[in-house]
Amino acid sequence: MKIVFSRKGFDSSSGGGPSPIVDGRALSLPIPDRLGASRTSYSNLHMGGHVMRASRGKVKGWHRVHNDPMFARNDDWAVLGQYGAAQTHLERQGVGPGDLFLFFGLFQAEGGDPHHRIFGYLYVGEVIPLATCEAQTRKWFETVHHPHALRMHGANDTLWFGRGQTNAPASDALRLTVPEGPPSLWRVPDWLRETGLSYHDRKDRWRDDCCLQSVARGQEFVADIGERKDARDWLAGVIAAIEG
Repeated sequence: MKIVFSRKGFDSSSGGGPSPIVDGRALSLPIPDRLGASRTSYSNLHMGGHVMRASRGKVKGWHRVHNDPMFARNDDWAVLGQYGAAQTHLERQGVGPGDLFLFFGLFQAEGGDPHHRIFGYLYVGEVIPLATCEAQTRKWFETVHHPHALRMHGANDTLWFGRGQTNAPASDALRLTVPEGPPSLWRVPDWLRETGLSYHDRKDRWRDDCCLQSVARGQEFVADIGERKDARDWLAGVIAAIEG
């Protein structure tokens, strides 16, 4: 089994600031639509006021949103679109059905510090290449207004579909950033140093105090945990915390 730590949502360069903690939960603000593919505004998602505050007024409620990953409101499915180098990386790492995305982003509670935390997950059930999938399959994703189905972003544009959930509680169990640390310095479980994490091969990134200096950019970081019990137990705890 593989775990993909998948960076998504607002930050200082995409959107202009951290996503908020609202009523004790991590509300990930999707980035603005830059290709004109979206049919959905932030106000449609009841995020208008939040994006105004997070972006310091640069992004308005009427702006179109790149709503990806997308989570069903009244069901438990989720879908992520990916393309270009990030999609190629997932393919080369062998990610597929049965693997899991853990979505993380930059968050800040009122009066708190900006930090990285996990806010949702997606268990991969299907991998759907948009260029070759059946027309009715793509049509279904168009009807739910997924931006990659409405307009392909690249030749290898692919949808990752399966069970998922978001809007996780803002618990310490889901915080990646060390207390009072810079957002990119993560507290990580012991097993992750042994399995490794793609894009984090440099030894000086792994500290002796169970900390990892994460890379500044990049979207999809893959760890192959195989059948490791310690990693699977950790993952079960994370999923339980997200669903809490």
